[in-house]
Amino acid sequence: MTARSALRRYLLVNFLTWLPPGLMMATMVLLMTERGLGLAQIGLAVTVFSIVTVSLELPTGGLADVLGRRVVLAASAAFTVAGLTLISVSTTFWMFLLSGVLKGVARALSSGPATSWYVDTLHGIEGHDADLRPGLAKGGAMESAALCAGVLAGGALPLVVPPSLLLPLAAPPLAGAAAAVVLLVVAVFALPEPARERRSAASVLREVPASVVGGVRLVLGGAVLRRLMLAAAASGVVLMSIELLTPGRLAALAGTAEKGGMAYAMVTALGFAGSAAGSAFAPRAARLAGGSARGAIAGTVLTALSVGALAATAGLDGPSGLVSAALAYVLLFAGGSVTGVLCLELTHKAVTAAERTTVTSTSSIALQSGGTVANLTLGVLAAQAGLAAAWGLAALVMLASVALFVRMPVPTGSSPARVRPARSGSG
Repeated sequence: MTARSALRRYLLVNFLTWLPPGLMMATMVLLMTERGLGLAQIGLAVTVFSIVTVSLELPTGGLADVLGRRVVLAASAAFTVAGLTLISVSTTFWMFLLSGVLKGVARALSSGPATSWYVDTLHGIEGHDADLRPGLAKGGAMESAALCAGVLAGGALPLVVPPSLLLPLAAPPLAGAAAAVVLLVVAVFALPEPARERRSAASVLREVPASVVGGVRLVLGGAVLRRLMLAAAASGVVLMSIELLTPGRLAALAGTAEKGGMAYAMVTALGFAGSAAGSAFAPRAARLAGGSARGAIAGTVLTALSVGALAATAGLDGPSGLVSAALAYVLLFAGGSVTGVLCLELTHKAVTAAERTTVTSTSSIALQSGGTVANLTLGVLAAQAGLAAAWGLAALVMLASVALFVRMPVPTGSSPARVRPARSGSG
């Protein structure tokens, strides 16, 4: 296999992994409402998905490091097929709850193994000094492209499906299940891995906890990884501030909930487009800034300024408010993607194949933990002091995270003892 072939397969897997969530994004709540669920039940179903995902992040990361990336990706695809198919036919709260569990398992299984497979494969082809930035940047851009295409297609599908053939709102999850079937085939047949010795189920069960513990110790003991986990938590605060506060803001600007929903779909698609552009630009940002850490600083500052712009324009009404919010949204996701790609590169440079997926799962937990803190605080702050105060606080948190990249140590392997200090401000 060549480096170009490995990149093509990695990009295809990334697209197919994120297309199903994109397809479901615009119609999930509407489908649940159509089937008779109330807002409290919908919220519980979403919460169960989040709990399952966070609970299984580390075990499934360890499983990927022990069993291999291909097996875990295939299992993720299978759970996605089951979860989305069940959603399309669900008629009760308990069926939707079960689908949330299946989707949560699928999400946890998909967190990290594709990128780990690509990094391991590229190291095998070009050695451990291989340049990871271009491939990781294109992978991030492909994820955003899949979400952008998915949210637009998922919003349009119910409008073109004949009601006599299928409940229109059930079309997006079925389309997502079909995409997951393709992912399953690709994972099984197009992602070759080095041969692994056959082990009993008991030995695997013993190795997974050890892999998880080793990954967590590595994160806590390594200066680079500790900083990157804190940066991920700060990003989680910002992302939750957007998901939590933007829909209501756009509904108020558009005039009605229905128009606000359409405005949110369009702004979200633009945000994903900005994210794709930011991912693609990340390698150049690192070169222009003089290193990955400096490039991450630039992306973080842009993100913080964009959230600050949302706070500053929170009092605008009508078209001017809508345009300013959309522009800030695009720049925010572009800056966040620059930071995200370069942090991913730094993470993979700081670990070996033995703990690669476990550590990336830890990063995902840090991101979601930041989001949880924001969810518990920013909504209350917005209700008491207004949107400007909540977004202003999120901007300050993001801006403060710039300090994490200043004099960032240079990762040279998985052992904290082998991390050498960088020159001032270098990445």
